[in-house]
Amino acid sequence: MLKVEQLYNDLKDNGMDPIKVFVSDLKGLYQLEEESQQRLKLMLIADAFRFHYENNDFYRKQCMEKGVSPEQINNFEDINRIPLIPVSLFKSPDSHKLLTKSLIHIEHEMRSTGTSGIPSISRRCGDTLDNAVIAIYAMYREFFKLSKGAGLCLCPSTEEIPEMGMIKAFTFLSGLLDCHAFMVSNDRFIPEQAVEQLAKWQNKFTRHIIGPPFLIHRFISFLKATNTKLTLEPDSLVITLGGWKRFTGQMISRKAFNEECAEYLGIAPENVRDMYGLVEANMLVIEDEFQIKHVPPYVHFSVRDPNDLTKEVAPGKTGQLVIFDPLARSTPGMILTEDMVHLVPEVSPSGRTGQRIQYVMRAPNAKEFGCCAVNLEQKMNADEEVACPLVEA
Repeated sequence: MLKVEQLYNDLKDNGMDPIKVFVSDLKGLYQLEEESQQRLKLMLIADAFRFHYENNDFYRKQCMEKGVSPEQINNFEDINRIPLIPVSLFKSPDSHKLLTKSLIHIEHEMRSTGTSGIPSISRRCGDTLDNAVIAIYAMYREFFKLSKGAGLCLCPSTEEIPEMGMIKAFTFLSGLLDCHAFMVSNDRFIPEQAVEQLAKWQNKFTRHIIGPPFLIHRFISFLKATNTKLTLEPDSLVITLGGWKRFTGQMISRKAFNEECAEYLGIAPENVRDMYGLVEANMLVIEDEFQIKHVPPYVHFSVRDPNDLTKEVAPGKTGQLVIFDPLARSTPGMILTEDMVHLVPEVSPSGRTGQRIQYVMRAPNAKEFGCCAVNLEQKMNADEEVACPLVEA
């Protein structure tokens, strides 16, 4: 028996949960050869599929209608036969039908609302939360190496919006730092206060800026308009999550964003890091210093032909993203997203193995564009025009 299978089965035989063990050792997983990574993914995803098939009446019915059962998932290629849950179902009024665990086991609800105003509701049980917390912090440590410093969070706090997934991810991240400050309150952002806060931390902490691209972009627009140039520390990071399209439909240029971070914040491009995630999944895809996004090595991304979702596109070609997330226990983690991406086929200069992606756009058939960040900007826009006319870009 191969080593990865032996380890996996030994963990199960001794009453341990393999997913919790494997997600905590990202460094080791990112050094595995591709074949070993694929065998591990197969075992994790096949077990997750069996769990939801056996415990979720709604999902089992979908599987039976497609003629797919756990006994048919025996090799890596079989993963693509597993039936998918369209992400739009999380917005349906009866989204509770997606639950594999009963409502009494649900500890937390997280929401994401885009331009339609209809929230996508993701419910998590204790097991799912345990997996997600371990996984997200392991990714933060692997890619950011943060354990101290100060975080300027250009977003509201969870005290104001406790259910928003993007804010929850930023709150997790700020927990690795010595101190942090949330700079959006009552849907208003006053950039002068952000400048003052950074000044208070100068010569005390390495200062990091965290937030959705639109708010960091607006902060930089204020610095440009007032001819203010800051110089943060050499190890300072700009960390973004939430997408690069504004609620108006205007795209924020990543190239220009990087250049402006260098000019007005003193932060080199390799320290500008974007993340990708969605509230329905339990993982974050994080950029390395070469600004290439790495998929967690226990999650599998399949890129499908939007005209025939049963088929994958060739490596490097753009298609519609499917996520197989074995961390999910409260709802099936086999998700058909509305995002267009392509896999990066080249060997990673960071030395990590596994899948890497480039986000492209929302799918043409998506019912709305954007998510938490778009909704947040839409809410803030009227107040910002009054409170901070200089930051409009």
